[in-house]
Amino acid sequence: MNKFATSTTPWAHLLAASSLVLAAALAVAPNVARADGTPKVVKKVPPEFPGEATRKGITDGVLKAKLSIDGNGAVTEVAIVEATPPKAKIFSDAATAALNQWKFEATGKAQSFELKLVFSQE
Repeated sequence: MNKFATSTTPWAHLLAASSLVLAAALAVAPNVARADGTPKVVKKVPPEFPGEATRKGITDGVLKAKLSIDGNGAVTEVAIVEATPPKAKIFSDAATAALNQWKFEATGKAQSFELKLVFSQE
């Protein structure tokens, strides 16, 4: 089974179920307005677990991503700022492609925040 999780501060966990192409479907903790300013997610797109990672025997990794969001809640930029272990960079393209499709509640002002993405294949 493949797992994909993401978290922000405070932690919000996402899990993914595997399929033949190792795509994930997310089950999300409730989205509530957060006192720490973390934007409310209104649309989540799960990343695919890369086939290349499976072929290379890379079964897990953690990425830290920085998202920039415009006032309408659209993601305008995704930057992978850390990969642990370094070979986890193999998940960067899948994470970036998925996160670029996320949508957040419109606030009328641009904002940015970081989140942690956990990839795991069991």
